[in-house]
Amino acid sequence: MKIVCQKSLLVDAVSNVSRAVSSKSPIPALEGILIKAAGESITLVGYDLEIGIITELEADVKEAGEVVLTARLLLDIIRKIPSETISITCDEKQMCVIKGGVSEFTILGIPASDYPELPSVDENSSLVLKQGVLKSMIDQTLFAIATTDSKPVHTGSLFDVKKENITLVSVDGYRLALRKEPFIADQECSFIVPGKTLGEVSKLLKEEENEVCMVVSHKHIIFKIDGYHVISRLLEGDFLDYNAAIPKTEKTTIEVSTRQLVEGIERTSLLISDRLRSPLKLNMSDEKIRISCNTTMGKAYDEVDCKLDGDGINMGFNNKYLLDALKASDCDMVKLLINGPVSPMRVVPLEGESFLFLVLPVRVKNDE
Repeated sequence: MKIVCQKSLLVDAVSNVSRAVSSKSPIPALEGILIKAAGESITLVGYDLEIGIITELEADVKEAGEVVLTARLLLDIIRKIPSETISITCDEKQMCVIKGGVSEFTILGIPASDYPELPSVDENSSLVLKQGVLKSMIDQTLFAIATTDSKPVHTGSLFDVKKENITLVSVDGYRLALRKEPFIADQECSFIVPGKTLGEVSKLLKEEENEVCMVVSHKHIIFKIDGYHVISRLLEGDFLDYNAAIPKTEKTTIEVSTRQLVEGIERTSLLISDRLRSPLKLNMSDEKIRISCNTTMGKAYDEVDCKLDGDGINMGFNNKYLLDALKASDCDMVKLLINGPVSPMRVVPLEGESFLFLVLPVRVKNDE
């Protein structure tokens, strides 16, 4: 194999594909990137048996071939080479020479035959969305994905596709995040994408009008994004019935500035740490949200103006869960819908139903 290509294109491609490479694996080839050279382009593949990222870029292919090179070492070398073009030459013994200007590195590759085959995806359905829309949907629900495997199906987000809308739902037992967008679908379907995959997809998506195509089969999904293909297994199992989990009524409705409430909670949370866990207490009445906490370090109090309709109420929350939901709302004002001191609180936009965050309260003693 012998190729010459532009350094900037190669660095971008290798750094993006590297995200799907195992950092430590009993199979050495999985710690590398598969490079295939043919025609007038090279294909780069990273795969850790769960998620794969593939891309193709233009190159001057002087001799076709394929090899696996350790991802971290390859990226370090091509980043440091000072010239604008880089050549990679590989012999039949997998000895690879990477050159740019006067810099030259000789490293041992791994035979391409050692690289596992990526799963083939039979298309059941295909969904096309604007990149900016999918990015915002993922970013607003990623925080509520479960990180423990107590229910593996909840370590991913549910894509629920109906005839007129698409909904993304994440849940971790303490909170729920839901994001809905208008969408015309040929057929209704639902599938669960692992959180790790969605995190990598979000990094490749741009906040713009370009489209992303999702090709869905029974067990896998491919995201096609600007020349990159991200292939991932889907999670299997029964996802929470999210419609049943969301309260339908409320006794208290509060409209509040998102930024002011976030800042008030952050100030009051200065006395809360991983070692000093303590609930954040919210007293909501008389057009004010009074925020307080009491830990062994001391006490903190703050308050924020709001517009309140209905019963005054006292509630306790995990400060991090509350902050995550408010920061993900991504709008100036939010509505808090509450049905009672131990009922989940809904965080929704002032108008419409583009998002809904559900945060479970924690019990607090009234005398604290």
